Formats: sequence, C-alpha cells, structure tokens
Amino acid sequence: MRNVIAVITALLVVTIGLGAPAMAADPACKVLVFSKTAGFRHDAIPAGVTALRGLAAENGFTVDATEDAAAFSTADLAGYRAVVFLLTSGDVLKAAQRTAFESYIAGGGGYMGVHSAADTEYDWAFYGGLVGAYFSSHPAIQRATVRVEDRTHPSTAHLPATWVRTDELYDYRTNPRSAVHVLATLDESTYSGGSMGADHPIAWCRPYRGGRAWYTGLGHTIESYTEPDFRAHLYGGLRYAAGLAPTPTPTVSPGNAPLSAGRPVTDR
Repeated sequence: MRNVIAVITALLVVTIGLGAPAMAADPACKVLVFSKTAGFRHDAIPAGVTALRGLAAENGFTVDATEDAAAFSTADLAGYRAVVFLLTSGDVLKAAQRTAFESYIAGGGGYMGVHSAADTEYDWAFYGGLVGAYFSSHPAIQRATVRVEDRTHPSTAHLPATWVRTDELYDYRTNPRSAVHVLATLDESTYSGGSMGADHPIAWCRPYRGGRAWYTGLGHTIESYTEPDFRAHLYGGLRYAAGLAPTPTPTVSPGNAPLSAGRPVTDR
C-alpha cells in the first residue's frame, strides 16, 4: 500500500510541476543558441535569447548564447544536445564551420530553427534540407489562424486546433510537405497577402542525416517571446531537437533531397 501511495504522490508532483511547459523527467543538457546575422536583423533577438534562457532555468537545462561562429567547431559542438538558429540571416558560417556542423548532425545532434533561420545559408544544400524550406516573402504583420495538424507532438500538443495569433507570416520558396512532418499550417483565408495557397506549412520537424531538425516560421515579434503558448511551442521543439521526445511517424517519406538554392530579392 505504501508503494502505491508513493507512486501516486510522485505522479501528482510531476503533474503539478507540468503547469507548463516543465518536463521533470528530462535529463540535464546543454543547448547552443546562435543568433548571428549577415542580412536582416530582427529586434526580437534579445527577447528570444531571454525566453530560451528562461525556459532553461525553468526546465533544468543550460543555454549558451553566442553570435560567434567560432563555436561551430567539432570539439565545441560535441558538448550540446541541440543548436538553435535563432533569427539568423544570410551566410553565417565559413566552410570549416559548416563541415563541423554537418558532422555534428550526422553524429545525432539536433537543430532548431526559428523564423528567419529560413532566411539563412541559401547556398548550402545541407542546410536547405535541414531547415526544410527557404524564405520567399511575407505580407505585413497581422493576425492569422494557425491550424494545428499534429496534436501529439510536444511543440503543438498544448495548442488548440486553431491557434489565433499576430506575427509576420512567411511564405516559402517551396512547400516542404514532401520532405518533412508538418506540425501546423497557416490558414490563408484568415489574413491578407499569403501566396502558398490552401497548404501552407508553418512549423515542421524531421529526422535528418543522422540527427533531428525542428523549425517554426513564427517568432518575428518581440511580444511572441512572452506569450505562454509560443514559449511552450519553442520548448517542445527544443525537446524534439535535443532527442528528448520521440520522432513522430512521418506523414510522408522524409527524403533528404536538397532544396533549391538562390536568394530571394524581398526584404525580411
């Protein structure tokens, strides 16, 4: 009887602790947050770093934040469970740093891309496959409905089926659905200026060349990083990238074909 009571008590402690988005069973780990820009620079970068540091403090992991690409060495990357490309833009890594990052992913490392991570490294085919789709354009910041496709993934399980929020809404050069597991889409009928049509993925994940990749196109605004639902979205994505959550069964064949390169001409 005492054992039963102990188990119930432990479950209650964990459940209460999950008030969101804490995951008490996760082991401690280190995450690298990289926010270097060589193109458009988002003023939400400091808010994003603060949010990720806050999630780290709440959930027992460690964040190292940098804009120094020298962190992309084989020795340094080996200490991290995941690397977050937070609002990066343009060409941010040199050839040797790219090679080290490819080896890191091949060895089981995780990648998490936020918003303009899709506006990064257009001429690096490996990265194109990792992020899933490159940025093309966006309309003005406005309110829109996000439709959640996967209600079990840790980055979307907390969300309602329709998530209404205000953000900068990316269109992509290609629809990534044929190569990724789509988590959420934009409903273009709920805002003006979308150009991808009825199927407009905005968050997705995939296993990739030995590692894992998770991306969200949301997160342009400073306000995003204080929204509980968006913070939980980030934390769930981070758990997936770090290998702390199972890989969902893909809705399509994952494939590793590189995406078309070339830079868009629109600003970000």
